[in-house]
Amino acid sequence: MKYLSLTILAAIILASCSTKNQLIYLKDFDKQNTYSKLDYSVLNNNIEVGDILKIDVQTIVPEAAIPYNKISTRQTQSQNLDLLKLEGYLVDDFKMINYPVLGKISVEGLSENQLESKITQLLLDGNHLTNPTVKVRRVNSKFTVLGEVRSPGTYSYFDKNLNIFQALGFAGDLTIDGKRKDITLIREENGNREVYKIELTKAELLNRPIYYIKNNDVLIVNPSFSKVKSAGFIGSPASVASIASLLLSITLLITNN
Repeated sequence: MKYLSLTILAAIILASCSTKNQLIYLKDFDKQNTYSKLDYSVLNNNIEVGDILKIDVQTIVPEAAIPYNKISTRQTQSQNLDLLKLEGYLVDDFKMINYPVLGKISVEGLSENQLESKITQLLLDGNHLTNPTVKVRRVNSKFTVLGEVRSPGTYSYFDKNLNIFQALGFAGDLTIDGKRKDITLIREENGNREVYKIELTKAELLNRPIYYIKNNDVLIVNPSFSKVKSAGFIGSPASVASIASLLLSITLLITNN
């Protein structure tokens, strides 16, 4: 009976502990291995209906590009993201944008980089500008992080390529109770809703397309086993301490007898 009580007490203590492998990101990362840079074209990050685009056109003579810009480059630096959304180009239900001088432009099946090339070619073919430089950015990109993070919520971002670690950084990183081996990613692709499972502890994540965040992604950080158990009486720290104390008392009574 004595050894049984001690065994139960040890099991309770061990069950409440986390191992190093459960907490470290990319724990199997090997510097000898090569983690290639992903081809962004495989991410299928095409422009969609409802997207808002910021498009800047620049030339050697700045005045020549003025008719092709809704917002001048000088003004953009002092404007916030909300204002950029109001002043941006909205993609309509037919996947078209209404662009100055050039008129309606289809963005169907195009990424931001591909739209840059298309507008550049339109400006050259129509003899509008010489050697134009076109930059396209989606300004309504956002993602949501829920669960065991320090600051869950929905975040806007302006970068073309934001990876999952940066996204979690927006939310203040995982709490100690976040399950790093069980992250759920919900993503809408081509009208379908896809669900992916992610393990932050495995370096193979670096070579997967889901390493990069897409517009409207939802990340759910599931709680660890100890966190789930602590939601009830049996697994709470206070109850574990009470049970351990009770078992210790019983063991002492038995040994004294």
